[in-house]
This record gives sequence, C-alpha cells and structure tokens, in this order.
Amino acid sequence: MGKNGRIRWNPFSHKSSSSSRQQEQEQEQEQEQPPIEFLCPISKSIMSDPVVVSSGQTFERLCVQICKNLNFIPKLEDSTPDFSTVIPNLNMKQTINSWCDSIGIQHPQPPDYSTIEFSLRQQIPTEIRVSEQELLKAVTNKAPMMIHHADSELMERRRRTTTSSSSDESVIVTPLPLTTKPSCFSSSPSSSSSETLTLTLTLTEDSSPEEEEIYNKLKSDEIFDQEQGLIMMRKMTRTKESSRITLCSTRILTLLKNMIVSRYSLLQTNSLASLVNLSLEKKNKLMIVRLGFVPILIDVLKSGTKEAQEHSAGTLFSLSLEDDNKTPIGVLGALQPLLHALRSSESDRTRHDSALALYNLSLNQTNRLKLVRLGAVPVLFALVRTGESSSRALLVICNLASCSEGRSAMLDANAVAILVGKLREEVSSTSSSEKENCVAALCALSHESMRFKGLAKEARVVEVLKDVEERGTERAREKARKILQLMRERVPEEDEEDGEGTVDWDRVVIDSNGSIRSRFRAGRSRMVTQNSSGF
Repeated sequence: MGKNGRIRWNPFSHKSSSSSRQQEQEQEQEQEQPPIEFLCPISKSIMSDPVVVSSGQTFERLCVQICKNLNFIPKLEDSTPDFSTVIPNLNMKQTINSWCDSIGIQHPQPPDYSTIEFSLRQQIPTEIRVSEQELLKAVTNKAPMMIHHADSELMERRRRTTTSSSSDESVIVTPLPLTTKPSCFSSSPSSSSSETLTLTLTLTEDSSPEEEEIYNKLKSDEIFDQEQGLIMMRKMTRTKESSRITLCSTRILTLLKNMIVSRYSLLQTNSLASLVNLSLEKKNKLMIVRLGFVPILIDVLKSGTKEAQEHSAGTLFSLSLEDDNKTPIGVLGALQPLLHALRSSESDRTRHDSALALYNLSLNQTNRLKLVRLGAVPVLFALVRTGESSSRALLVICNLASCSEGRSAMLDANAVAILVGKLREEVSSTSSSEKENCVAALCALSHESMRFKGLAKEARVVEVLKDVEERGTERAREKARKILQLMRERVPEEDEEDGEGTVDWDRVVIDSNGSIRSRFRAGRSRMVTQNSSGF
C-alpha cells in the first residue's frame, strides 16, 4: 500500500503461487518414484517377477536366468550374489502390485530378454568371453549330455558344506543337540510353473512302487482316494526314514502344495503332517523350500485351524535347521507370524515350535536385525516377565543379544532389571537352564556397553551373581564371574578439589547419535538427574 492509501500492484506477486505449484509437482514426482527395494539390481527397473537368491537378495527372475545362461555373476556395489537357489518372493510381488494400484499405474511387465542379455554381455570381461562359433564347435566334438539341475545343485551344496569351516558368528546359546524334531511330529500353483516343470522332467530317481501308489491316489479326482493316500503317506513317513526320501519327489510335493490350501480340513491336516515328516530328512529341507512351500506355511500359521497351525510351525522349525534355508525363510516373511504365534497361540505345541524356529532363524545375522526392527525385544521380555514361555523366549533373547542393535533395544526395554528379577526367583520356579540363559544374556549385554554397569548396579546384580557363582551350573558360573569382574573394574576420575561437577562414569549413556550423556554429580553433595530426552 502506498503513502496515499492506494494498493500498489506487484508484478512479481505470482511467484509465490507458481513456486507452490512447482513444489506440488515435485512432490507428485517423488511419490511416483518407486522405492529402491522394488528395483532389480541388474535391470534397474521395477520387478515383475521378484525372486530371492541364496545370498538373500531379490532380483528379477529373467535377469537371474540370463545370468545363469551366460554363466556370469555380476558384481554389485555391496556384494556378489549367489544364484544357486531361486525362490519366488510372493510378498514382494504383492507389495509392488499394491503400490502400482495405489498410484494408478499398470503392474510391471517382464523386461526385454535381448536388452538384459546385451547389457550383461557388456559387463563380461573380454578375455573370458567365448564366441558362438567356439561353443558350436565344442558341442559338435562332444556327445550331448543331460545335466540334471536338481542333482547338480544338491551335490555342489553337499561338497561345499563338507569343506567349509564353521560359521564365525558368535552364538551365545549352545544349540540344542537333541531338539531336531518338531513337537507335532507324531490351490494356487507356484508362480514358477516352468521351474516346477523343469524339475519334474529332470527327476533322476526311479519311482518306487509305494511312491507310484501314493501318487496315483493323490492325483485322483475323488476326495476319498486323496485322503487315503495322505493317511498312508503320513504313516509311512512317520516310521520309515527311507520312505521320507522316496516320497519326497517333485510330483508328490506339487500335489501336497495344492492339498495344503484345500478347503477340506482333513486333507489340509494330513498333507501338513506328511510335510513335517518329509522335512525331517536333511536332504529334503532344501527341496521343500525351493519349491515354494514357505509362503503357504506362513498363510496357514496366520489363519489355519489349531492342528494345521501346529504342523505349520513344526515344519518351519524343521526347515530352519538347514543353514541355507535361514535367509530365504526370513526374507519370505516368516519372522513376524512366528513371533505372533509364540506370543498369542493357544496351542503349546505351536508356541514351542515357533520359539525353536525363531531360535534357529536368529542364528543368522540378517534375521537378528529383522527381528529387532520388528519389535521382537519387548515381546520376548514380556514373556520372560510373565513367566509364560519364558524358557523359549530366553533362547531367542540370547541370540539377539549377540548383535549391537539387539543389545541397545534390550537396554531400552529394561532388560537388566527383568533378567536379574528372573534370577531372584525361587529355584523351584526357575529351571537351571533358564537361570543359565539369563546369565548368558546379561553377559552379552555387558559387552561393549557403558550403560550396562549403571543399570546393573541399580538392579543389585552383584548379590544375585554371587549366588549363581556358588550354586549355578559350570557355564553359568563362568559367565557370572565375567560379569562380576566387570563390576569390580573402576574408571579413574579426575580430582574433585576444585568442587566442579564430575562425571559418574557408571551412569554414562551413549545415545544412537554417538553423543555422550550422563548423570552429573555436582561436587559430592547433590545429584542432578539424567536428561531422559531421546529415550
């Protein structure tokens, strides 16, 4: 407004509105940008058929197939992938399609084969490329040979497992040597129909009479015949180890997948029970996961009948015993349903096998981090505090305490006080193994933690550990001595002659940003409370 009261026209007043429109357009463009998790590391485009490989990464199926055809493994920014095992990632595919629907775009289509092949060929070093003429010449000089895909993978894994050294990951709890069988031991096809067909055509073992009989019953159109075939299979695989190998053929497993999702409860229950029995054989574990059973088992664990959930948890536990299955099972989304089953299932069998499955899966570093981020720590300590399934929860807690993220989450969840309180309980109410695992978890929490000592003093851990040192098991006494030694160590403090505030190092806290916060002692007369911001 001018001096005479008239409103002046500002020719640049439209800039604010145009800039706001520009910001809105930029926000819309950002919203349309797909999350990086949806992009294949090779094609750099949204995946239409995502698959999980042995190294735990997710790729476009076509890209993996082309890499196999070229016998070439591309070098990524952070790691080198392992394409020996390919499992459909149905959860990722559903998430991508839901995201496309939410912003109103079409579902992604498979990339062009020739484009991907050309791009990968450009990455192959020149000195190791082989011309097509050389390949044709080599083929004409040698008789054709059929390579059985399933056999070659299994044999390669067997050779690799016998020569590889043990994992260098530090595990707090010793594995349970006798607990290798589930407590329950007593229809849409996979998106990879071509892969299933290949496995069927390359089946190497000759069909036995019992396998042929059961297969004929299972493929019958009569529900009665299917039920009889499943009952026969369940009995045979329960008592005869040889039958578990013979009957774990690709064609029978394919029929089992359809029956697990059947609306007939008897078919579903017996097919799941048979799958549990088949999974007890070590050589079957990889094959079952490879054929896409894990997503089906997860669905049953979420919404199946009580008995079906028991068998589902038992199968996941049995499959998780195989090291090569730990990453795929975690990637395919089994951790959250297993955690929910441990906390909320009405069946003791389901809770028991879910806990053991989580224990086995948490031996894997990637799964440990996922469990922490899924909020497993408060759930597990709630079970310890209430005494419900506490012994099972402690097994998983000890594994999570072996990573820094797990220790930090536990200290925030008042883990020290809960574990010390568990140790104070009467011997009759707490088993020696529970006490041993409590001490093991405390020992892990004390590792590289400046917060532990102050929290342990507040919980009066010394008097409890002295009792463990006198009357506990050998393993518990050893870890109790380590903690007591830590509690006796003193951090030298500067002279307080000038009366300035000094830091009580027993109460030092390091937050997630790496900055140090602490409770200060003003002289020797008063205590200033700790700043609780950030907790």
